[in-house]
Amino acid sequence: MKTFANANALDLRHAVTLAQQAHQDGRTASFAGGGSDLLALVKERMVTPDVLVNLKTIKGLNQVTSGKGGATIGGLITLDALGRHALVRRQWPLLAQAAESVATPQIRNVATLAGNVCQRPWCWYFRNGFPCLKNGGRTCFSVTGENRFHAIFGGGPSYIVHPSDVAPALVALDATFRIVGPAGERVLPAAEFFILPRQDAARENVLAHDEVLASVEVPAPRLGMRSTYHKVLDREAWTHAVVSAAVVLAIDNNVCHDARIVLGGVAPVPWRAHDAERVLVGQRMTPELAAKAGEVALAGARPLEKNAYKIPLTKSLVKRAVLALSALG
Repeated sequence: MKTFANANALDLRHAVTLAQQAHQDGRTASFAGGGSDLLALVKERMVTPDVLVNLKTIKGLNQVTSGKGGATIGGLITLDALGRHALVRRQWPLLAQAAESVATPQIRNVATLAGNVCQRPWCWYFRNGFPCLKNGGRTCFSVTGENRFHAIFGGGPSYIVHPSDVAPALVALDATFRIVGPAGERVLPAAEFFILPRQDAARENVLAHDEVLASVEVPAPRLGMRSTYHKVLDREAWTHAVVSAAVVLAIDNNVCHDARIVLGGVAPVPWRAHDAERVLVGQRMTPELAAKAGEVALAGARPLEKNAYKIPLTKSLVKRAVLALSALG
């Protein structure tokens, strides 16, 4: 492992300044929150920072602050704390469920909300140092190679899937992200934070190298809103979703008045199923309608040689999640 210096940030502005100073001196810098993914990247020499800017020394970035319009969640809150938080569990249960589903208890005690959202792909070609598109090469080896866990939507030229569990939940909740960088702060919808490989095959989000995801704002639940997060794994722990579904429905008298369906494990970004949402809105909830939503959600999927199983699996998952919410009352 390469030797690096540690720099403790006093606040977010200071963190950005430390990163800028390193770059001006010809050194590389990385921001460290929980550090679970960063440590793996450093061990494999995929990231070789000269300076680690420690964000854990910044006070208040691990809090949930409620307000009339919803809640602000600090980017450094651990996934364990997020999953256990009473307000989050009561008002946005799918976010708590998504946080609880990540990896193992040991990792959730360290890993942060921002880190989970910003983690790098877990494609084995990328993680094992192949000269792929994510590693500065010109080829996505999964196209003709091992692609069981790769994208069936939004792929090309890279077919990675976004590994975050909380990201689909945040997109489904219409959350907004606050980003801090040298130019100050900017706020953008969660759905606009993630970028497809056709926009930039080397990146997964809009963050510049000297920007930090500071916090997430989740709007207050709408009238009749219900939410859930369902996930399929290939083993019980220490793994990412083979497929997942974050579903938010507003139901009154068993009629759906609003819907958000966002899929995970199927695309390089959290994948919103707009057509499936339109199937539900204005309709009375029935098992047949839930099944139709699942079918429509997978229309247009383009599997690779070894991952076509994701299509029926995801159809069933969407159906099950919609039925679970419609059965609440």
